[in-house]
Amino acid sequence: MTQATLTPTQLKADVLRHLTFTLGKDAANASPYDWRMALSYAVRDRIVEPWFASTRQTWAQDHKRVHYLSMEFLIGRILEDATVNLGLREVAEEVMAGFGQDFHGLVEGEPDAALGNGGLGRLAACFMESMATVGCPAYGYGIRYEHGLFKQSFQGGQQAEMPEDWLSTTNPWEFARPESAYVIPFKGEVKTEAGREVWLPSETVLASAYDTPVIGWQGKWANTLRLWAAKSTQQFDLERFNRGDYAAAAEPEALARTLSRVLYPDDTTYQGKELRLKQEFFLTSAALQDILRRFKTVHSNLLDLPKYVAIQMNDTHPAIAGPELIRLLSDENGLSFQDALETARGCLGYTNHTLLPEALERWATFTFGTTLPRHMQIVERIDSWHRSSYHPPHYIGIVKHHEVRMGELAFVMAHKVNGVSALHSDLVKKNLFPELNALHPDRICNQTNGVTPRRWLKMSNRPLSALITKTIGEGWEADLDLLRGLEPHCEKPAFLAEFDAAKRANKVALADWIKTECGVTVSPDALFDVQIKRIHEYKRQLLNILQTVAHYQRIKADPSADYVPRVKIFGGKSAPGYAVAKEIIHLINDVARVINNDPEVGDRLKVIYPANYNVSMAERLIPAADLSEQISTAGKEASGTGNMKFMINGAPTIGTLDGANVEILQEVGADNFFLFGMTTAEAMKRREDPEQSRKAIEASAALPGVLQAIAEGAFSPEQPDRYHGLVHRVWHHDYFLVAADFDAYDAAQAEVDKAYADRARWVKMAALNTARSGFFSSDRTIRSYMKDIWSIESALGV
Repeated sequence: MTQATLTPTQLKADVLRHLTFTLGKDAANASPYDWRMALSYAVRDRIVEPWFASTRQTWAQDHKRVHYLSMEFLIGRILEDATVNLGLREVAEEVMAGFGQDFHGLVEGEPDAALGNGGLGRLAACFMESMATVGCPAYGYGIRYEHGLFKQSFQGGQQAEMPEDWLSTTNPWEFARPESAYVIPFKGEVKTEAGREVWLPSETVLASAYDTPVIGWQGKWANTLRLWAAKSTQQFDLERFNRGDYAAAAEPEALARTLSRVLYPDDTTYQGKELRLKQEFFLTSAALQDILRRFKTVHSNLLDLPKYVAIQMNDTHPAIAGPELIRLLSDENGLSFQDALETARGCLGYTNHTLLPEALERWATFTFGTTLPRHMQIVERIDSWHRSSYHPPHYIGIVKHHEVRMGELAFVMAHKVNGVSALHSDLVKKNLFPELNALHPDRICNQTNGVTPRRWLKMSNRPLSALITKTIGEGWEADLDLLRGLEPHCEKPAFLAEFDAAKRANKVALADWIKTECGVTVSPDALFDVQIKRIHEYKRQLLNILQTVAHYQRIKADPSADYVPRVKIFGGKSAPGYAVAKEIIHLINDVARVINNDPEVGDRLKVIYPANYNVSMAERLIPAADLSEQISTAGKEASGTGNMKFMINGAPTIGTLDGANVEILQEVGADNFFLFGMTTAEAMKRREDPEQSRKAIEASAALPGVLQAIAEGAFSPEQPDRYHGLVHRVWHHDYFLVAADFDAYDAAQAEVDKAYADRARWVKMAALNTARSGFFSSDRTIRSYMKDIWSIESALGV
């Protein structure tokens, strides 16, 4: 039975069957949770058949597979996404309405899978969906975090972190695979026996697999996301329990589970650093053991591994894959070091996602050598091999200054290294790895990121996607370049009126949600100005809120002037140990409290910061956004993918020449983009002047008054000195050039107001953003990876 032929009668029967036999409930006593679970199981049944068929075809035809290693997979809710890709959303709505249940309400009850933090994890999720859509046989490998990053709340305006509880109820989308479990070793010592190095670990844990099928568009292909949960190799100490030492009896299991409890544990302590390194090795070793087990069931010559296996390291977190694959091939399977190294390099690709030094992981040799003693030896041997083979004119060093440098290790061990936007890839060559690029001039390539249009337009923006289909027909969901067909219609008032109506419908829905969630009334006729992303100094939420204060001061100084009403919307979490980012969060909330309660300002300016930003919140905010804030310091953002989601949904960008903004500007044209700020080269030059921030502030008409108001406690009267440190930082340690770009940003915002006031102009700009967004599909990105890095063909023959 194809998905298209599934009738409401059949789906109804499936839902009732699962309600009764899977959940043990009858319709009269079922809760909304029961109905959601029953529907989820019924939809999952429709995924299993193409999932099995895809797996059988891959085995039968001996396809090469991609294995995508990532510490994050920010997959979001699955139920609605699955019904969209299977063509069952309308059928599911009808069936659940027949049971007296609201499909949308059931979808809202599904928890977001807490498997990521930001763009890195959401990109991995988009890539998994696109690999399934284009028929690229693939496994995603990650960790099944019990508590994810954290659940964010605000207490007195400050970020508070609580454990995520997404697994407190059953996850209906996963299949436990206890038969797929691998022992992961740590610590101990390495001895030489019969001329071979033998690792004798002193700690072990078990990596146990949980599989989630990932279905592509129209259910033609499905791949597997395999997540590892850490379990003890010694489940329970009965002897201790019988002696009455109950806590100690369960200690081995508790210590093991620590590995898969939390994403990115605070690494400001030695214990935190060690746990994070253990997590990265846990994921990588389990994945590589699984890959080799699967390969060896069909093939006997391990030198053929690169013909059948492509392994992509998503940033430096799984960079230990190089040494670990060498260890498994040589220590466990008898290959020579040289053969193991060349085989590993033939399989491995490395995607760099950051130019920030702190994100290019470096491990103290003591920590690395203590936790992974065998790998310390292998890394040193890789380093020596690289020096003797390529004779760098200067010592580059994977091991240098008592550190193991994971960026350099990933580069050396990969046959291809890619950046994620044209600008970023160029900076990777010139600024990040210039010496390695000179030694390996053909290794770095570019793969500009993309996003899946199924989730980020078809599913999350029903008013706009319906208009697109009405205007250009079906098929754009799998070929986003077809959106170019909207361009001729962007000259037609009738189409633009419908486009505007679609946007307003989303804004009305968001305004209702904001009233419910935040207790603030906003007008859907105001300009919805949105910045949602991880809170980090380089992303410059501080620049945004300082300009917001400047705008507030202008309204207070001349309340009778004609202002374009604006709603400033923020969303995002700070890392728990990132003090400056947490201070910025506190400031945003303090400013919001003052502005939102100022009757003189009224609807002309509101500041909204909903807590616990996640994928589901993004699905609300992005379709309703009028303006996309992409204001990072030039040269610091690798790509961004939020910028692409906003563009697809018809929100013009205000932004710098950073990351994929450069390519967005090229695609949409300067007339439909609000550009400001220094270029990367200008930013680097500016930092050479130690007085640059003071000079910028003194030259600005608005910024001194903004900083003075904040420093004097205008937004924190109960603690006037609360932001002295933050203001001092802007004056004297402004590495991310907030002050230097402030006036240009303020002027660009004035241009935004002018454009928004001209409704015909604004709606055309918004529509052209959607029409010209086709390049930013993750399907295009994946096809490029398949051709340039993985050397793999589509199993669908397309």
